[in-house]
Amino acid sequence: MTDPSSGDPDGAADSASDDGRSNGGRPDGDRAVDAADSTDPNERGDSDPVDPTDPDDPIGAEPGDSTARTIASAVGVGVFGVFAYVALSFGFAIVGQLVGGFSLVVSLALSLAVGQYLAFGGVGLLYLRLRGFDRSRIVAYLGVRRPSAVEFVIAVVGAVATFGVAIVLSTIVLSTGAEPAQNQGAQVAMQNPAIIPLIVVAMFLVVGPCEEFLFRGVVQSRLRESLSAVPAIVIASAVFAPAHVISLSGGGVTGVLLGIGLLVIPSLLFGAVYEYTGNLVVVALMHGTYNSILLSLLYIAIAYGPELEDAAASGATLLPI
Repeated sequence: MTDPSSGDPDGAADSASDDGRSNGGRPDGDRAVDAADSTDPNERGDSDPVDPTDPDDPIGAEPGDSTARTIASAVGVGVFGVFAYVALSFGFAIVGQLVGGFSLVVSLALSLAVGQYLAFGGVGLLYLRLRGFDRSRIVAYLGVRRPSAVEFVIAVVGAVATFGVAIVLSTIVLSTGAEPAQNQGAQVAMQNPAIIPLIVVAMFLVVGPCEEFLFRGVVQSRLRESLSAVPAIVIASAVFAPAHVISLSGGGVTGVLLGIGLLVIPSLLFGAVYEYTGNLVVVALMHGTYNSILLSLLYIAIAYGPELEDAAASGATLLPI
């Protein structure tokens, strides 16, 4: 796929038509990363119709596709991916019991790497293939390309900003005396700080790419075929946040609901950045960076004193893995 920053007029036109969402695949106003691109006279306008049978157009919308069907299929593939992950996790647990247990590192590798790639990546890829997408259309539909310098800055600044917003909201919730459910993965990391650097690497190589591939790349992009940006982002986030219920523990029903609610905020910001840039790599990098900031907070809290335990608890609540 041609880099939109290359200056090639043909590449610019391809980039503009590669996105698989409605309204020409863009929010009102061009995305910042394309602001300097020249406009090709043959570029599809917002009001131009889309031919879903055209193999050169990766929109993926099917003839007679209703809004209800679009929402149902998008939510369905996200939920199915979560169930697949749960099923794989139970399968790994059963195998572990049969062989006398796995080491912590092996358990993490199975649940994070194997589980997420097979469940989130596998389900999302299977869905797109069933819709008739070949490799080039999948790459175009998802917006998989090397980030520009501006997009890289967006990813890093976005992660830091998301962290700041999430910490403020978490502090407000904790100040009321409420106790959101804790993330089990974060609790394991706090009990075994030596594995935190390994988990940080997994955030960039596994969690960020796999979760964003399914929930933003597949679910949100599918929703954008029939919906405008805001409802698509909200619905995708409403699928993403509850998907983490399996990793939350403690606090009862209220604590779990609070934990899910706190995860909605990062999800909305991930979705907004994906909509703005149209680049899946950017939002995967942002997600991985955000998680890594929280994990680093846990590590610092453990290494440098009990006075930071409250901050560590806040971080454990906000970790979306």
